[in-house]
Amino acid sequence: MEPEEFDSDVLKQFVLAFKKGKLKPIVKSQPVPKNNKGPVKVVVGKTFDTIVMDPKNDVLIEFYAPWCGHCKKLEPVYTELAKKYKNEKNLIIAKMDATANDVTNDHYKVEGFPTIYFAPRDKKNNPIKFEGGDRDLEHLSKFIEEHATKLSRTKEEL
Repeated sequence: MEPEEFDSDVLKQFVLAFKKGKLKPIVKSQPVPKNNKGPVKVVVGKTFDTIVMDPKNDVLIEFYAPWCGHCKKLEPVYTELAKKYKNEKNLIIAKMDATANDVTNDHYKVEGFPTIYFAPRDKKNNPIKFEGGDRDLEHLSKFIEEHATKLSRTKEEL
C-alpha cells in the first residue's frame, strides 16, 4: 500500500480490494531491457514470470549479485555456455541480479551468490538447483544435458 494520503477510508478501500483479489503486488524490478538479444537473457522482476515460468521453454537461470567475486568469475563461462546452446529453440540461458529484482516465485530460493536453477518446461514449480559441481563449462553442460526436456541431439565434434 502506497497511498498519497492515509485515513480510515483509504485503508478500508485497500482491505476491500485485497479481499476481492484486485491488488497487484509491488515487485522490485530493474527496467525491462530494451534489447535482450544477447546469448544470456536478462531477467528482471517484471519479466520473471514471462521468461523463467514460460511452459514452452526449459530455463537455466543464474541469480547473481554485481559485487560477488564468484559471479564475476562465472560470467565468461556462463556466456560461453549460452553460446554453446544458442541454437536450442526450447532452452533459455538467463541471469538475474537478485539484489535489484524480486524473485516472484517461492520455489526459487536465493540464499547465496551465484545460485543457479534449471527450470524444466513441464515442472516450473519444481526447479533443480545446481549443487556440488564445479561452475565450469563441462559441469554446467552436463547439468543441462541431464535435465533438459527437449534438446536437439547433435554429434559432438572430435
